[in-house]
Amino acid sequence: MLWIKTFHIFFVVSWFACLFYLPRLYVNHASRSDATELSLLLGMEHRLIKMMQFTLWGTVISAVLLVYALAESHWLSYIQQGWFVVKMVLVGGLIAYHFWCIKIHHNFKVGEEHHSHVWFRVFNEVPALMLLVVIYLVIAKPF
Repeated sequence: MLWIKTFHIFFVVSWFACLFYLPRLYVNHASRSDATELSLLLGMEHRLIKMMQFTLWGTVISAVLLVYALAESHWLSYIQQGWFVVKMVLVGGLIAYHFWCIKIHHNFKVGEEHHSHVWFRVFNEVPALMLLVVIYLVIAKPF
């Protein structure tokens, strides 16, 4: 089980690194107009999205394995705990945020993204706040 936890933490940290960095690239993208810089940013975003997709799958697969390793035959009662349900709702929101980031990249690529760099600065804070709550839920299991 320690290997599963290790891989899960590795993939979660890696996924969040992507979720934190991609919107920072969008801040720069939204504030630039030079075609060379925009092309460079699009390439960086594209490569980061590829890594982000891989780490999302690693996170999900290791999470399923971890729940099974922790709860074994009691997995159904484990996933019905209040803290776990709220955590899964937040993780679902993070996955939606993940795919929203990909949509934003596509919008930038076709010239249809019109949010300001200030909007992206606020957008960038969403996963950090959600991560804080998820960590609290996992550690404290308050309900």
